Amino acid sequence: MALQEVTNAFIKRLRLSERPIGTACRRQCIQHRCFADAAPKVEETQPEVKDLEHLSFIESPRPDEATIASFDPVANAKKRGTQLPASRYSYRPPRYYRGPLHPHQPPPVTDPASRVFVPGPFSLPRLEQTYESTIAPDYMTLAYAHYPPGTEPHKKGARLRSWTGDSPYFKNRPLRGPRGGDALRLLRKRVTFRNIPRLSRVTVHTYVKGAMENSSHLHAAGIVLQSITNIRATPHRTTKTNAMFGVKAGKNLSVTCELRGEDMYHFLSKVVDVVLPKIKDWKGVAGTTGDGSGNLAFGLTPEEVALFPEIEINYDMYPPKHIPGLHIVIHTTATQDRDARLLLMGIGLPFYGKLIN
Repeated sequence: MALQEVTNAFIKRLRLSERPIGTACRRQCIQHRCFADAAPKVEETQPEVKDLEHLSFIESPRPDEATIASFDPVANAKKRGTQLPASRYSYRPPRYYRGPLHPHQPPPVTDPASRVFVPGPFSLPRLEQTYESTIAPDYMTLAYAHYPPGTEPHKKGARLRSWTGDSPYFKNRPLRGPRGGDALRLLRKRVTFRNIPRLSRVTVHTYVKGAMENSSHLHAAGIVLQSITNIRATPHRTTKTNAMFGVKAGKNLSVTCELRGEDMYHFLSKVVDVVLPKIKDWKGVAGTTGDGSGNLAFGLTPEEVALFPEIEINYDMYPPKHIPGLHIVIHTTATQDRDARLLLMGIGLPFYGKLIN
């Protein structure tokens, strides 16, 4: 046992020592000899104790005063020669990604040195667990399209229209856009386990009309948003003057919070499970909401915002007339409002009225 401890200590000193191997061997032998002299004599008849260490730092002799006075780490560092340049200790990842063959590659997003590193996760939201275990498999089952062997899916027609007519201006012109506008809607791909729609972020926004006369309304709105979202609110300044609405350029009249990751799941579960069930005669989210690209929105009145537990438990801190209404925009990875609506229905948001896809 003693021989094994000597070997382990010798290997450790070899790894950590910066001096030549002869100096390391000599120091190791001297230290082991001091330990052997300081250790108590053990009779041969006494059984060996394997649970406790025979050599510990408590039993090692204290260095003399001369050794303590001569210890100078700064001088030892100067003996090693020139120091490494400061740039070796401060690493800055490249600002732009220039391809996989470029010699300078950005670190992975899990590396703290990355520019896009986000610490966490610090918790496991229940809504996220429910999505991974229940909502995602159910969604893939509902959106399943079966094509028997030998059959092909229906082929969609051309999205752009050609110019028809005898006018000479129609020749060699690029194809026309769809009817009703020049913007093409996003294509809907077949839903597989690789592209199941999921939540990407949630935007909570409020416009404070009273901030045009008194800025305290805007401060109260920022405190309300920060307390219910756990995100610092970002104010927005007007750029143009509108005399009809009494808006002057250069004034902060609205605040916004962008929620991602854990904060997004916590906020949505709080809205669906706590706030919305308390609203009396609430029909649900209008079926006409959506921008055609999988992003849905709904609003809450000041009376409904006061039902959040962070405000309800400390209602006296907020002036009742200063509590604002909210616009909640839910961004998803879906490319159609129909897919996003199906996802939110699985989460627990009801819809009413005519559903427009």
